[in-house]
Order: sequence, then structure tokens, then C-alpha cells
Amino acid sequence: MPEFLSLISPEDALALLLSHLDPVLSSEDTATEQALGKVTAEDICSQQDLPEFRRSTVDGYALIARDSHGASESLPAYLELAGEVLMGNTPDFDLGEKECALIHTGGMLPNHANAVVMLEDTQVLEAGVIEIYRSTAPGENMIEIGEDIPEGGIVIPKGTRLRPAEIGGLMALGITEIKTITPPKIGIISSGDEVIPPDRKPRPGEVRDINSYTLGALISELGAEVVHYGIIPDNRHDLKEILQIGLKECDHLIVTAGSSASSRDLTADMMNELGDPGVLVHGVSIKPGKPTIFALADDKVMIGLPGNPVSALVIAYILVRPIVELYLGLGTRKFYPSIPAKLTMNVPSQAGREDWIPVRLIKGKDGVFQANPIFGRSNLIFLLAKADGLVRIPPPTTGLEAGTTVTVRLI
Repeated sequence: MPEFLSLISPEDALALLLSHLDPVLSSEDTATEQALGKVTAEDICSQQDLPEFRRSTVDGYALIARDSHGASESLPAYLELAGEVLMGNTPDFDLGEKECALIHTGGMLPNHANAVVMLEDTQVLEAGVIEIYRSTAPGENMIEIGEDIPEGGIVIPKGTRLRPAEIGGLMALGITEIKTITPPKIGIISSGDEVIPPDRKPRPGEVRDINSYTLGALISELGAEVVHYGIIPDNRHDLKEILQIGLKECDHLIVTAGSSASSRDLTADMMNELGDPGVLVHGVSIKPGKPTIFALADDKVMIGLPGNPVSALVIAYILVRPIVELYLGLGTRKFYPSIPAKLTMNVPSQAGREDWIPVRLIKGKDGVFQANPIFGRSNLIFLLAKADGLVRIPPPTTGLEAGTTVTVRLI
């Protein structure tokens, strides 16, 4: 049977696989301080207002705003100093008309105060008298109760990957433990008679295993758990046996096949024997990565990737990443970090096929980034090591001209 009897677009291939998936995600209790990069399993709501008291955002004087109206350097306002707000304490006095209070950033406003004038807009004339050079408006340089988060409000929605800001926000609310999505286990199998472990010196015709480590690093970076199954030779018995073990132990499997067409066919054949519906996609109209395989064994996803390191990693960025993110509870993301840039040279392409070209970003004198294409064969991993991102060339075109503004997906 000829290889790649019919090719499918990358978008259609991913949509076909996703249409068969209905992930049931489990959750686990996680200490907030250890939750960086984790994904929330439920909406997190605040049990209090934040802040819980009206506080100053600057060093200065708390006052009643109308007492400073019209104040300027040529016509200052004069207020009596009622006292100082000590940090970490509730003021033991209220402000009256034509009074102010020395306050520091984060300090609690006295009763009746509704604004703060900055210290540099004032001057101490004599004991108990403060000269104000600037008019203030109600609410200026202060935060109201619940202005950050009101009690009962959703602080962080379900399906949010936690960053340092979210960790800090949770700690500000005293939320020291949360429920996060249990990371899926992704098994990685490298196959090929020519593939050897990295710690061995290759003989003529042999190559060190790259794909297990690049794919494992990417999946770990996404937040999933990686299970390495090592290198399997190109024979039916060994491949089927390790696939069966992987399906029992993991949520999904990724197999990088050897370089020969027969090894890729073997991978597809084995995937068809392990459960229904079997192979959904075998061949995608994309470069690099045409030999990509999507298969299902009941509810377990199996992905076959090319053996060439650049092809495998590019497909992982473009097609594998959305699948892993779905099982991390992130859904199907609509965007990835990118930056506009201008191509520095012509880039040829074949009409009817989606091409992804690695590029290095260079900041021009005008501040506009330039995308310098990095050309080479798909078995040269340092093509991607030198790259900052990937540029997509759409199927209808036969290439892009130098000077074209493109979107660089950062990697």
C-alpha cells in the first residue's frame, strides 16, 4: 500500500482527534506555595474583601478631599496635623474638618478621610500645620475596601495556569491549599534499529536518541508527567509489547518512529491492533512532519511522530501541545506567545502544504524585529536550538517575500 494515500491538513487532523476526546480530569490537593505552573481544578473564591480596610498607596497626608480644593503652589491650603497613622495599626483618631494625618504607603486611612496627598506636594510649616500645594479628588492615592477582590468574588477561574501573581494573590487571601488538575502521564517511546542511548558512542549508521529528551522536556515544561520507555527496535513483538505496557501505565503515548517508511507503517499497524477506533490520521500536509500519526485505543491517545528531531519537535509544538494542554485542564487554547517581525529573505514553499520555518529574531535599528530564516534539513536539531520561533507559511502560497511582516510563534 502506498504511504500517505491521502493527506489531511494540520487543522483538520487536530480537529478530528479532538472530536473523539472527552477527557475526565482528576484533581488533587496542592499547597499554594508549590502550585506554580499547576492548573486550577475549580473556581477559587475569596472569603473576604481585599483589601479589608481603606489604605494609602503613597507616602503623604490623609485628608478630606474638599479641604484641598483649589490648592496650588501660589495659593496653598493649610491643614492641622491630627496625628500619624502607624503601620499595622488602626488609627486611634478621626479626621475633622481642615485636618490631615501623616500616613505611609499601605497605612489604614482614618475615619472621614477620603484621599491622600503625596508628601512631595506638601510642606511642614510649623508644629501642627501642613501646607498643601495640590488639590486632591475623592479616592485619590487610596484603595477602597474590596477594590482588589470583593468577598465572594471569583479570584481565579477554573482552568487557570498559576503564575507568580496568582500565587501571591492567593497568599494575600490566606488560601494556602487549593485543588489543581492531576497532571496526565505521557509515555515516550523511541523506536528505530539505528537509535542508541546518548551515553554511547555511535558506530557508523547509528544515531543518538534525541527525540525522547526534546519531547520529554517540552511535555515537562507544559506541566505533564513524563514516563520514558527507552529505545525499542523495529520489530512487531517488542513494539506491541511496550505499547501495551505504556497504555496500562500512562494516559497517552508518543512514539517516534525510525527513519524508514516501513518503521512508520509498523507503528501505525501496531496502533490499529491495540484498541478502537485505532488510527485516525496517518499523514498530514505539513512540513516538517508529514508522517504524523494520530490514533486512539479506547480513551488513550497515541501519537506517532517522525524520527527526524526537527520534524518531531515542530509537530510537538504545533499539534501535540494542544492535546496535552487539553488534559491539563487548559482546554483548547486560542493563542500562543508570538511577535510580529519582517522576513529578511525570501522563503520558498510548496502550494497546498503548510510549512513551518524556524527563524532567529534580530531587533532592527528602528525597533522592529526582523525574522532571519534558518534553513537546513529536518535531522539537524541545532536548527531549532538556534531559533527563537517558527513562522507559518499558509498552504495556498508558494512562499513569502523578504520584507513581509509575519507572526513568529515563540518557542
